Amino acid sequence: MSHHGLPCWYELASADQGASQAFYGPVLGWGFQDAGMPGFAYTLAMVEGAMVAGLMTPDAPMPDFWMVYFAVTDCDAAAAQVAALGGTVHRAPEDIPGTGRFAIVADPQGAVFGLLQPDDGQQGSAFDQKRHGHGNWHELMTPDPAAALAFYGALLGWAPGEAMDMGPMGTYQLVRAQGGDIGGLMGLPAPGVPPHWLPYFGTDGVTAAMARITAAGGAILHGPQDVPGGAVIAIARDPRGAHFAVVGPA
Repeated sequence: MSHHGLPCWYELASADQGASQAFYGPVLGWGFQDAGMPGFAYTLAMVEGAMVAGLMTPDAPMPDFWMVYFAVTDCDAAAAQVAALGGTVHRAPEDIPGTGRFAIVADPQGAVFGLLQPDDGQQGSAFDQKRHGHGNWHELMTPDPAAALAFYGALLGWAPGEAMDMGPMGTYQLVRAQGGDIGGLMGLPAPGVPPHWLPYFGTDGVTAAMARITAAGGAILHGPQDVPGGAVIAIARDPRGAHFAVVGPA
């Protein structure tokens, strides 16, 4: 089975990995181990033996942020297609020994994301909508949802799902990949907010997760909010400023 177009990895750029581990460990139930890359500080977040995310120290000063990677069958071809479709290639394709080939790109509206061609076509288990602590949902805030949907459809094979009327906030457009809903697109929530991807991590109880977030020094920005399908969401900010969200039962 091809995993082209599915989410496959989540990466936190953090200038203080110790502080980030101290936050996300209790909040999402993650354990951590060094990735074993000589000369490069990269930490793996683990849940019950599964790799679910990576923490990296950026090589230049920048705000902490989360980035979502999507699987592709050919990273070089996908990066070239990003440019041809009006996007930007920020980091040209290169190999990660034992993992695959990756690139960092942005869509035409400016939202940054990663491409990953896994070795031997292995998808991994970071994205699993049935397991606590794994990636569950992916939300794109963009000034032009229709153009974004066309871009990701051409690049990753996504199809539109249900379009939900959010009233003054506009339309929330679900997107489907490999036959299942993986996320949604919507307009920017306020002037001055840059286009961005927001990862949602599954949790076994959103109310309890919100309490852990605030107890560990984070902040709740939105929620709890009921969403279709019986789930609840909350959008948060970690103590170093990176935004993420949790989803699960109340």
